[in-house]
Order: sequence, then C-alpha cells, then structure tokens
Amino acid sequence: MFKIVEKRKLAENIYEMKVAAERVARAALPGQFVIVRVNEGGERVPLTIADYDVEAGTVTIVTQTIGLSTRKICALEVGDSLADFAGPLGRPSEFVHMPVEELRKMKYLFVAGGVGTAPVYPQVKWLKEHGVECDVIIGAKSSNMLIYIDEMSKVGNVHIATDDGTQGYKGLVTGLMTELVEGEGRKYDECVAIGPMIMMKFITLTTKPWGLKTTVSLNALMVDGTGMCGACRVSVGGKTLFTCVDGPEFDGHQVDFDEAIRRQSMYRNQERTAKENYEHNCKCYGE
Repeated sequence: MFKIVEKRKLAENIYEMKVAAERVARAALPGQFVIVRVNEGGERVPLTIADYDVEAGTVTIVTQTIGLSTRKICALEVGDSLADFAGPLGRPSEFVHMPVEELRKMKYLFVAGGVGTAPVYPQVKWLKEHGVECDVIIGAKSSNMLIYIDEMSKVGNVHIATDDGTQGYKGLVTGLMTELVEGEGRKYDECVAIGPMIMMKFITLTTKPWGLKTTVSLNALMVDGTGMCGACRVSVGGKTLFTCVDGPEFDGHQVDFDEAIRRQSMYRNQERTAKENYEHNCKCYGE
C-alpha cells in the first residue's frame, strides 16, 4: 500500500497528491509515468510524474476528475493509501541523456496546457538544476484553471495565456508562441508541448514552418501502461508505436494526430456508463 502524505486542490476538479513511494522516487526521471490503482479491483490509471523527492521518498501526481477511476483517486485523503503505485515507466525525456556541456547551449520553449502543466514542471526543474534556461508558456481556458504558476516561476521564465484574457495573453498558446518567436524574435532549439491532444496538434502545425524541433507527450492515450493491451497505438513517421513503452514522448511533426484523437475517444461511452452506474449505486446505498 502507498500512503498519501499530502494533498491539495490546485483548481476545480484538479488535485495534487504526494505519495510515499521511496523506490519509485529514487528511480524517477522527467517524462516518465506511474500506474496507479485505488484498490485491488480498480482500473489501472497511468499518471505522469509531476515531481519526485528522493530524500523524502515521495512522488507527486496531479489528477483531474474526468472519469470514474480518477474521481475515486481524487476522493482519497491524507492517510489513505493506493493499492498500487508502479513505476517509473516509459522512456524519460531525451535531454536527460545529453552531455551537460551540449545541453547548456540549448534554449527550450515548453508549452503546457491545463493539467499538462504538472508533467512539464519536473522537466523544467531538472533543466534548471543543470544550468539550462527555459521559457514556459502555461495556457488554460481561464485564470481559475491555471496551475503550478508559482512553482514554475522558480525554475523557468513563465508566460501565461488564457482563452478569455483573465490573466496574461488573451488567446491560444499558439498565438503567444507566435508573438515570442515572430514578434520578439526569440530563438529556440526545441519546443516541448504537453496538454490536450488538439493543442499539441496545432502547436506542431505552428512550429513546423519555423523548422523548430517539437516534442509532444501522448500520455493521455495510455490504458494498460505495459504495451499488452494495444490501446495506446500511435502512428509516428508511418510506423506503429506504443505510447507506454516507446514513449510517452515523440517527435510531434511525425505524429498522426488525427488518428490519435480518434483513438482517445474510443472508450468514452464505457467510461460514461461506469460513472453513471457508480453515481446510481452511491445514491441507492446512501454513500
């Protein structure tokens, strides 16, 4: 069992939890994920690692209550335990294997959308610790949905975009990217984008004319997390790869996003039915 030692609400239906998982914390690297189960009969839920503390032996996850399983995770409180917390899984971010001297010559632009801000944080933090400067765009529909602003500001140069203009740039993250690159003349060696699938698609369309290498994380496609179920198949450069074992990060310019978006919606009906049944049973038994 893996005890929850800290919990806080980041925004509506978005929660951060620190979980006691010493061995996972020791082995974790930016870009990797864990598989979480609430109980023995629970669904396997892949969640990207939002932070890790080797000394404290904790791993941080950020969860949004989208379906039944994430709702059950977010309902847990400090002192409660998760049945499973397996990881770290997946390939770490490419830059962790680069020579430090080469890495320090690089300039990164990170673009984070919604809950995707959480897995961006350990990457920017790791780069900061290794002397690499990063610009970070954090986007959300409105200011009340922005997360990790304070944390990110300590490790990167933060720029904010909200659809409704309640904070920072008014408009989509792609508009703010264009302003930085074309308006201000900023130069980057690589763009890393993590967020909604449609956001990542249009980021790659924006960066392609600039010839800017763009890495995207397709963690939202994963189900089983081991490559056995095949649900996370994705076409990259005309080849079929598995997000959980070959990724979750890929060259965004090579990803077939239209196929990935279709695959992402495959289980929505089943998830909706499971949620409705759960809510019905809770009402019937007074839970």
